[in-house]
Amino acid sequence: MATLSEQNSARPKEERDDVLLEIKDLNIHFRGDDGGLARVVDGANLTVHRNEIIGIAGESGSGKTTLVEGILQIIRFPNRETSGQVLFNTRSGQQVDLMQTQIRRMRQLRLDEISYIPQGSMNSLNPVMRVEEQIVDGMVDHGISERQAKRRVPELLDWVGLDPKVARLYPHELSGGMKQRVIIAIGISMEPSLIIADEPTTALDVNVQRRIIETLARLRDEMKVAIMMVSHDMAVHAQLVDRVAIMYAGQVVETGAVRPIGKAPLHPYTHGLMAAIPSIDKPRERLEGIGGSTPSPRNWPQGCRFHNRCPKAMPVCTGVPPILAEVRPGPRDTMSGHVDVTPGREVACHLYPESTPEGVDVPERGQRV
Repeated sequence: MATLSEQNSARPKEERDDVLLEIKDLNIHFRGDDGGLARVVDGANLTVHRNEIIGIAGESGSGKTTLVEGILQIIRFPNRETSGQVLFNTRSGQQVDLMQTQIRRMRQLRLDEISYIPQGSMNSLNPVMRVEEQIVDGMVDHGISERQAKRRVPELLDWVGLDPKVARLYPHELSGGMKQRVIIAIGISMEPSLIIADEPTTALDVNVQRRIIETLARLRDEMKVAIMMVSHDMAVHAQLVDRVAIMYAGQVVETGAVRPIGKAPLHPYTHGLMAAIPSIDKPRERLEGIGGSTPSPRNWPQGCRFHNRCPKAMPVCTGVPPILAEVRPGPRDTMSGHVDVTPGREVACHLYPESTPEGVDVPERGQRV
């Protein structure tokens, strides 16, 4: 039986070509009381296509959650400083920049066209409201009559694999996996174009994780909804997503189809993440983690932000920031050896000439620091 990701890759390419969301040089910074600036998301670039599941992976502190919360404009601290663009194509065909959209308009777009499954969503339900009331509440706020909304509740619960009787229960009467599926039911109640799921399988056992993964895959296949899936668990990405974006130090450093990235990562950081995953197919050996720790957003390293942890760092890496660029397909020497790079791979690393800004000479390419 084919895995979910193998089924994903078999879908016709034209189904995934339309751009739904485009993030361009997004910055989300926070000014501290001492005047210092924490550049949590700093120059992030990413594209989301219609009818695809894209994963966002990386260590804790890489900026994953801040990125998706910034897209939805639910980070509204007075010390926040933002710039860049998040271009979203609405159902009406209008393109809007979510970073410039007024609060009232964003309230309408949220749930209606972009829904959110928050990190720690099992604790996001109101403990004194029944499940039905919580599902209905969002739909009524978006113009659906209460009577019509209540009629839809059994259908929504059935869609996520829950008995309609769950509608009369309170959150404390549900298991963790049931709560998670109630949150998904709320998220799909207005049939959005995009669902942003932040760690939706965290703290769930593997059987419940599998049900959540299958539910999200059904959303993409049957409701034709795009999903941004944030998770530090590469095994979850391998089972579910079409493409994966790797984040490090507030930036996207590599993107591509999940299978090629898993088999032949281009960026040294991605290679380190993959090398730290145990495998039952390989001989038993000690796993090597990535040395050092994620730097502070108050003091990102100059040049490539991974150079002080990178086994392949070159002199150019300490002073010139690489750019996220598409790597030409074909035979290449990568972190995984000599492999045939597939189309659609993007990387920000000086090991690949496409990532080095024009005018910067790298005669010492391959020469380590």
